[in-house]
Amino acid sequence: MISFKSLLDVAIKKKGGLDQLEASFPEVKSANDLSKTPDDRYLSEMSRCVFRAGFSWKVIDKKWPEFETVFGGFNPLAVAHYSDDKLAELVQDKRIVRHAAKIKSVRDNATFICDVQQSHKSFGTFIADWPVADITGLWLELKKGGSRLGGNSGPMSLRLIGKDTFILSGDVQAALLNHKLLDSINPNTKRDLANAQLVFNRFQDESGYPLAHISRILALTV
Repeated sequence: MISFKSLLDVAIKKKGGLDQLEASFPEVKSANDLSKTPDDRYLSEMSRCVFRAGFSWKVIDKKWPEFETVFGGFNPLAVAHYSDDKLAELVQDKRIVRHAAKIKSVRDNATFICDVQQSHKSFGTFIADWPVADITGLWLELKKGGSRLGGNSGPMSLRLIGKDTFILSGDVQAALLNHKLLDSINPNTKRDLANAQLVFNRFQDESGYPLAHISRILALTV
């Protein structure tokens, strides 16, 4: 089976050096920092990824300050109590993307966060305590408990907030298959997600790199 070092060498060459490669790595926060991150930031990043899906990321990111204003800073308790009439008003608000189902998902995900708060000190603590050796299990929890957080939306929201996670982008999936690390990869099946997790866990044990950095390295090898 191909070694992580050989993949790392390819990525270093493609980026023009180790320093350049490491400069491209996404930020990975400590468990302490994640637990201290306010829960409104988790709802904000969830919502950003939901609105990005199937849309121009640049457009969404440019408008995001207005989303923050419209949704009152994404306070989960406040948003969870939005009435249907309030949601109907938001669908008419030209400052944001007026997609009714995605707007409703913000309220649904606020409710999800509030539910998690009942069993944990905060949603941030819940995310911080989840072991990265089973990060795909957290993906499934977000998909099951949240709204429109399937596919890469849930994992990407974790990436944006700083939780260590890999992303099964097209390039990463291609790398897993081309390097014969997996025989198949379907992000919608628990079996393939578990197998992908095993590959990343092995590379993490070999290298000491976070999953997020391994993911970026793999993407550069195709």
